[in-house]
Amino acid sequence: MKVRIGMSLGPHATPEGLATAVGALEEAGVDSLWLSEVVYGDLVEPLIGMTYALARTSRLKVGTGVAVLPGRHPVLVAKELTSLAALAPRRVLPVFGLRPARGPEIAAFPVAGSRAAVFDESLELLRLLLTEPSVTFSGRFFTVTDASVGPLPVKPLDIWLGGSAPEGLRRVGRFGDGWLGSFLTPPEAGAARHQIEDAAAAAGREIEPDHYGISLAFGEVTPEFARSVERRRPGVDPATLLPRTWAALRGRIEAYIDVGLSKFVVRPASPAAAGGLQRLVNDFVTEMLPMEN
Repeated sequence: MKVRIGMSLGPHATPEGLATAVGALEEAGVDSLWLSEVVYGDLVEPLIGMTYALARTSRLKVGTGVAVLPGRHPVLVAKELTSLAALAPRRVLPVFGLRPARGPEIAAFPVAGSRAAVFDESLELLRLLLTEPSVTFSGRFFTVTDASVGPLPVKPLDIWLGGSAPEGLRRVGRFGDGWLGSFLTPPEAGAARHQIEDAAAAAGREIEPDHYGISLAFGEVTPEFARSVERRRPGVDPATLLPRTWAALRGRIEAYIDVGLSKFVVRPASPAAAGGLQRLVNDFVTEMLPMEN
């Protein structure tokens, strides 16, 4: 499997931080940059940030980790993705999820109906728009006639999904081209991979073996990280999901590789964990890039 490790800037993904980081990441040969969906606060909106980073670089791949799809119209999302893919071929890495990581931000993504049902139909329509020159579709939530989003990529865009609940993993098997999990231990992530494979087989599909990954933070447990764990994994000790040092992070990644994961997104849990943006980039290059193959 092809091991690749990308970076999320975490709390440094502000306009100033992004402007500082993209050139350094490109020069250092980092595989990918990932931008989180955080509406409230200073962090750059992920699709806007992708556009900026792709325009400033020629090799760096840029992904959303993880953007919310329900609450965005699939036609507009497809148009944005095909536009980016035409401007930066093979460097656009969209990953979508059901809801924002921060609970109050769900107000920014209203849906008319069950979020899970809207998500499923959004994915169905999005995949059609990204692979068919003209789409007519009539569903419970979306109806379009002769919708076209322009020239399609020669190689269809891969749509990766987040999620770790049983229904979320089944959704990856039914609709996804890959999976980017989070807040799971290596044994849990390995079990999730098997659940996705089973769901894909039941749907008559197959996900490429090296399209399984996880987003993981490192550093000291912060109140915000503890709250995130409590929302996603009630009753789980946050320290069990957070390697404190680069050495511990390397060991954790090796454990994920052993259970079949090969794509990783690394982010600092706090500004202090990184020791500053430039040091974060330098340490990432030193500590993470030798693990790629």
